[in-house]
Amino acid sequence: MNWPEDYINRIICGDCLEVMKEMPNGCVDMVLTSPPYDNLRDYNGYNFDFKNIARELFRILKEGAIIAWVIGDATIDGSETGTSFKQVLYFKEIGFNLHDTMIYAKENYLPQQIINKRYANAFEYMFILVKGKPKTFNPFYKKSIWGGISKSGTFRRKNGRLEGKYVIINEEHIFPNIWTYQTGKEKSTKDTIAHEHPAIFPDKLAEDHILSWSNEDNIVMDPMCGSGTTCKMARSIKRNFIGIEINSDYCKIAEKRLAQGVL
Repeated sequence: MNWPEDYINRIICGDCLEVMKEMPNGCVDMVLTSPPYDNLRDYNGYNFDFKNIARELFRILKEGAIIAWVIGDATIDGSETGTSFKQVLYFKEIGFNLHDTMIYAKENYLPQQIINKRYANAFEYMFILVKGKPKTFNPFYKKSIWGGISKSGTFRRKNGRLEGKYVIINEEHIFPNIWTYQTGKEKSTKDTIAHEHPAIFPDKLAEDHILSWSNEDNIVMDPMCGSGTTCKMARSIKRNFIGIEINSDYCKIAEKRLAQGVL
């Protein structure tokens, strides 16, 4: 394969580790992915070589590029595995900075059916990892309920008197790092082809991360692209994409979604 014509704006069917080995250093602006974790996803026995994948991701990312790593943990024999934490600590070990620990909250999570002395699981982690310091941040804002109200700033005692000033709270503030989305076949996407994949994340989640951490014409990659949500949403907001997927059936789903355009 030749860089970049055989990679950019394509779904590549293959082992992401082997594909990334053929890519040049510092060629990708952003990675957004939700890897298979623990025993929650069936990838037909394919091996997930996390540590070597993490190292290759570090190599091919540009300085200041980020990974949005969306992941949860299985509960086995009454205990959560902690795989998510093990992975993020390894990312730090090989040189990534943990820029933010975000939460993907599921508004319509499945209710707890069995009393097993735990609350219903309603979220996944979205670890924001960066190579160096983030080069791009396009934040979302929301209206502040305290906007326009004055509050006390820093006051110090000087010559027996308190001196300082009051500040006015801005009308808008940056979004918090807990993002809530509706999930399920009808809520995650209007694209029914995607439902042929067993584990999809919402189109809007992908769009929000891509808008936040990349700019137009950047290269956004998903090394385990599944149904192709990252690729579809990257293209819809004028980014280039690279999708890599080892399961040929899932590659076909992603290609169908891209072929029918943006929904």
